Amino acid sequence: MRNTLRKLRLLLLLLPFMVNMALAQKLPSIVSKTEGMKRYPGYFTFYWDEAGGKVWLEINRFDTDFLYVNSLAAGLGSNDIGLDRGQLGGERVVSFRKIGPKVMLVQPNLSYRANTTNRNEARAVEESFAQSILWGFKAEAEEGGRVLVDATDFLLRDAHDVIGSLKGSRQGSYRLDASRSALYLPRTMNFPKNTEFEAMLTFTGGDDAGRYVREVAPDVQALTMRQHHSFIQLPDGNYEPRKMDPRAGYFGITYYDYATPVGEDIEKRFIARHRLQKKNPGAARSEAVEPIVYYVDNGAPEPIRTALLEGARWWNQAFEAAGYQNAFKVEVLPDSADPMDVRYNVIQWVHRSTRGWSYGATVTDPRTGEIIKGHVSLGSLRVRQDYLIAEGLLAPYQEGKPESEEMMQMSLARIRQLSAHELGHTLGIMHNYAASVSDRASVMDYPHPLVQLDKGGNLNLSNAYAAGIGEWDKVAVTYGYEDFPEGVNEEQALNKLLLSGIDRGLQFISDRDARATGGAHPQAHLWDNGPDAAEELRNVLAVRQKALQNFSPNNIKPGMPYALLEDVLVPVYNYHRYQTEATAKLVGGVNYTYAVRGDKQTVTAPLDKKTQQQALDALLATLQPDVLTVPEHIIKLIPPRPPGYQASRELFDKRTGLTFDPMAAAEASADFTMSMLLHPERAARLVELQARHNSLGLSDVTDQLVKSTFKATRKKGLEEQVQQQTEQVVLTHLLALANNESTSYQARAVASLTLNNLKDYLQRQTRRMGDSPYKAHLTYAIERIENPGMVTVKLPQHKDLPPGAPIGSGVMGCE
Repeated sequence: MRNTLRKLRLLLLLLPFMVNMALAQKLPSIVSKTEGMKRYPGYFTFYWDEAGGKVWLEINRFDTDFLYVNSLAAGLGSNDIGLDRGQLGGERVVSFRKIGPKVMLVQPNLSYRANTTNRNEARAVEESFAQSILWGFKAEAEEGGRVLVDATDFLLRDAHDVIGSLKGSRQGSYRLDASRSALYLPRTMNFPKNTEFEAMLTFTGGDDAGRYVREVAPDVQALTMRQHHSFIQLPDGNYEPRKMDPRAGYFGITYYDYATPVGEDIEKRFIARHRLQKKNPGAARSEAVEPIVYYVDNGAPEPIRTALLEGARWWNQAFEAAGYQNAFKVEVLPDSADPMDVRYNVIQWVHRSTRGWSYGATVTDPRTGEIIKGHVSLGSLRVRQDYLIAEGLLAPYQEGKPESEEMMQMSLARIRQLSAHELGHTLGIMHNYAASVSDRASVMDYPHPLVQLDKGGNLNLSNAYAAGIGEWDKVAVTYGYEDFPEGVNEEQALNKLLLSGIDRGLQFISDRDARATGGAHPQAHLWDNGPDAAEELRNVLAVRQKALQNFSPNNIKPGMPYALLEDVLVPVYNYHRYQTEATAKLVGGVNYTYAVRGDKQTVTAPLDKKTQQQALDALLATLQPDVLTVPEHIIKLIPPRPPGYQASRELFDKRTGLTFDPMAAAEASADFTMSMLLHPERAARLVELQARHNSLGLSDVTDQLVKSTFKATRKKGLEEQVQQQTEQVVLTHLLALANNESTSYQARAVASLTLNNLKDYLQRQTRRMGDSPYKAHLTYAIERIENPGMVTVKLPQHKDLPPGAPIGSGVMGCE
């Protein structure tokens, strides 16, 4: 009895606390919590609290996957930093999980899976690899199984990592200023299958702001941009993933499936593609159940907008080849549409402070590879670069003659190709840099203007860029999008398709294999033309020579400062740069394919000695004084820039202060050739291939290099100075190779022997002459060989070429 009384007293004492706790735990209803707020019904219903400046998110589904995508709606405008308008961030499969008063936004680890009906086997994989909780919310109201959370802080965070991008590019230490950040309501919307939020964020600091920020920001201490957040319903389960084949040229998804039987490949690979199905799969040609539709930015001006439409529509040719009718369409984006809305595949026209890369990105279902949204960003200054190239080639502004239409025609032809190229990436298709050897068989190559000399010796730009889709593109689209009727073995049919393309001479070689510095593939190059790289280099040099001969005040419009002739001269003088890259890859070249067992393609085959020698001859021609020396009639035309016309990195680097420096231009060009010809990887490969096949060896290259420079007939005047400078550039690269620990011992040994033999030759030459500028040059070269520590042999140390490719960081999927 006494114990019962004690318990009763204790209960009476605790009762008020228990009542208070119960009252504290009971959440208000969503209706009462959101009274007076604007309701946005849709995929995830949300509310706008005008008074508090908050967004309240109503969560009505838990433990249900959806797609979360963040992006940059309004950018910084500097392609060097890369924070562009319309830039997509990562896509993540996520779900909401409620644990007591907390609501977690959880991202599962889809890189490691178990595709099995055995739940215990799947759980073992899930528990072996970490998941990620992206955000934690607090439940503030509850009603009928629905929970209300304050999503404001989630939406006003730096989801796109602008701060990290600025810091990583050494452009300043910034922080997010909450007092100057808010939801951006014009782009905050809701739809049945997607919920869209946008936030205006201001980043402050900037005391250490870098040059690129200072070029574009009105106030470096306050950078305001907009970030977008999308919650997207995942597609249904009716999409059929298509296996990746290395010969097909597709991006895609990969993951590890631990339910795979032992003896089979645990890594699964599927291509990325839009969902496209025929209304009648059994018909050879059929309309699509739902066509793929792209929208061109209505902010693009004419005639560019029309060119973008025309180029993008080329892809319908490929879909027709794959058996579709009217399955691919391109229209102008309606004024009412938001380009960040996941329902729209878009081609955006992006402005930056300097010309930069364009790129094609996608929102892709990480589970299957299905492309949900294609998103192209095209840099607006690229068209002006092509126009500048045409001005340099044509010298079109002659008094008394109308302005030529050829410049605009060539520029628009390039924009059509660029529109098609970047859209191709958003269809899932990779670069194909071997297309130029097969009569420009793909828009997924990087095209250089194909300019030719006619019978009268005049420059002809009429065929500068190809028009229409290429034969490889038709093969690629058919591989990715053909809808096979019931009963057809898909794997066998796709293999037959690829073999048919191979039999027709269509090749696919992509990014890594096409790079010039240490690259080995003889047919995969960026911005080249023709099946024979060395022969085309000779053609390009002839076009360049003709353009330099014609160079005059007629290369700029009347009334423009003469100093602007340098802007036009740069792309003309460096016109051969990319064909030089292509030709360099033939030296020490190895042909190969992405062969699979049984397809009878060439696996690997070293390039024959004759072809390599022809390439070396063409490369040595680019080092000759008559090629490198800027003609006197041009030098006299280019004064220092007047006030209001600032110099930029698009011009030649100089050692002469404000005046034009023809020597620096020649130095940069010679260094460009040498950086590829004596690249450490190429040097090691030349040694190895000569030992295996008695092909062109490194000693052959260095001996001929010395013969064509140091031992060549002496020139006079400015050509003499260019010749001697080129010899010092050659010497720098020989010294660098001899002292480069990343290359093979034998390559270093060959370079060292070449240097010793060269020193003996130079010493004999100096004993035959008295004091002279030439003797000074020889003596300095000897000193550099004997004391390599007197100069830094780490490259680069010479003047660099002005940028030819778009400025900024190029990545796969970009041009």
